[in-house]
Amino acid sequence: MSVSEDLQATIADMVDGRRGILAADESSGTIAKRFDTIGVESTEENRRFYRSALLSTEGLGDYVSGVILFEETLGQTDDSGTPLPKVSAAQGIVPGIKVDKGKGPLPGAPGDMITYGLDGLAERLDSYRELGARFAKWREVYPVSPTNPTPLGLTANAEMLARYAAVCQSCGVVPIVEPEVLIDGDHSIERSAQVNEHVWQKVFDALHRHGVQLEFMILKPSMATPGKACAKAPPEQVAEYTMRCLRRAVPAAVPSINFLSGGQGPEEATANLNALNQLWQAPWQLSFSFGRALQEPALAAWAGESANGPAAQKALLQRAHLNHLAMLGEYDESLEGRDD
Repeated sequence: MSVSEDLQATIADMVDGRRGILAADESSGTIAKRFDTIGVESTEENRRFYRSALLSTEGLGDYVSGVILFEETLGQTDDSGTPLPKVSAAQGIVPGIKVDKGKGPLPGAPGDMITYGLDGLAERLDSYRELGARFAKWREVYPVSPTNPTPLGLTANAEMLARYAAVCQSCGVVPIVEPEVLIDGDHSIERSAQVNEHVWQKVFDALHRHGVQLEFMILKPSMATPGKACAKAPPEQVAEYTMRCLRRAVPAAVPSINFLSGGQGPEEATANLNALNQLWQAPWQLSFSFGRALQEPALAAWAGESANGPAAQKALLQRAHLNHLAMLGEYDESLEGRDD
């Protein structure tokens, strides 16, 4: 197939109006912190067993269309020796890969950050494709303060996301573009919405400059929520502010918007997604690409014991099903904790 045909096939497999994306791409440091919460050492074998259990959850492909993997996981196998990307693909779940290399301070923009990893990206993508990855993900983060993000921070981060996306598409890999507006702080929902709108406008300006085909990408943004030091906003308010920003800044050509959870709890993220899908008809699919908000119940159920693998899978499947219902606008909090 041609590059365009590859991109179109991946989008068709990932965007169907009823499924979302599982983010299982935690770096070694991040997953170690997650394992610390259940008293489990972050060894390679523990990481392999846990992620293998997630990907082999029977029925997960009914609610999840793609999974973002960490580079280590892309080369691992399940207990029978099957590569984990193939375990995922056998369920109809498209394997993808996180390709950024972490972040650091942005010189000249105090308080802002910039992400590394563009050097050698095309060559890495070629090797990842050989291992089964069909899409990639790159994250830029935006701290919120009275002075952040700065004009330089907005421009520099948008440029990185656009350059990454252009390289991906040239290699036949669908890019997930992730501009995360951080929830840390005491900012209001109005300030969150303002920052998100400015961020998305800059990102799409840069994507246009670099010739990125919007039909062959997925946007993974934050929802407009107050800073975590403030009281939580009701789902209807989150949906209203978020949708207003999306309509002002995101072109209709983008096929899917898969929200990150960004510090929201599992029930909170699902309720907010449901409210977005109940608000009004959108030109994009409104879906999820949750990490902790999908995995938290499964991680707690597993607790580092191999015998608890089935319990972890059950918890993951239930959470994925609830988010599937939220995509349809049919979620209700009374469904939480039910086994059916």
